[in-house]
Amino acid sequence: MRASVIFTTYNQPRYLELVLWGYAAQTARGFQVVVADDGSGPETAGTIERVRVATGLEIVHVWHEDRGFRKTEILNRAILASSGDYLIFSDGDCVPRRDFVDVHLRLATPGRFLSGGYLKLPERVSAAVTPEVVRDGRVASLEWLRAHGWRPGRHALRLTESERAATVLDLLTPTRATWNGHNASAFRDAVHAVNGFDLDMAYGGLDRAVGERMENAGVHGMQVRFRAPVLHLHHGRPYADPEKHRHNHRIRARIRAERETRAPRGLAEVAAAGTPNENQETA
Repeated sequence: MRASVIFTTYNQPRYLELVLWGYAAQTARGFQVVVADDGSGPETAGTIERVRVATGLEIVHVWHEDRGFRKTEILNRAILASSGDYLIFSDGDCVPRRDFVDVHLRLATPGRFLSGGYLKLPERVSAAVTPEVVRDGRVASLEWLRAHGWRPGRHALRLTESERAATVLDLLTPTRATWNGHNASAFRDAVHAVNGFDLDMAYGGLDRAVGERMENAGVHGMQVRFRAPVLHLHHGRPYADPEKHRHNHRIRARIRAERETRAPRGLAEVAAAGTPNENQETA
């Protein structure tokens, strides 16, 4: 089974480089990386090309022009450009632990989607992360993180190196298995069945809507937050808009009330419209 890892980016070339090195350091091999670029400038394309040459990663760069926050559209374009049977979703500010892809592939189950989590790193610790720290795995080391000022408390359990302990913790956690844009996966057919990401949604719950439609369609979440962690690098959210968040909340309420299983405007509509502004590069 072949996987495609899909994640978004927007004018964060330093974080993008760290994330790409995270995928270059994976224990799994033979997967594809698809960068869903919501209109970044040329520095992002240069970063992708430089890391591609340095690592040999198979990277597809899917770009459209910057016309504001269009994350759902670029994610749908990235899905269309991907070739994997199994799709793993994350974000361009989330560095995966070295077994991230392997765990998602190993636990992939028809009729289920996997629901992972992240550990938020504070600004000072995020600034200390370098490609070398990512390559050698220290970015997910409690010793390194604590030495650089992170105080995780009980969240340290999410970086346990014991597979048995992580499995038990995933079974015991009271956190509901939801579709999280920073860490989730499903078979391609399940993503297409719900019509991908909803074009009518902006920031604030757009990812959860995918999982809610999957649940309505009989594809249920499985918790992997302890078995497949990512490290979330610190950043602000200037695109957050309370009114758009309320709009998204109304859509999600409709999904639950009407047992909706498909986005009215999503993947199929992007495919039908074509890709007039897309700049897609593959290696």
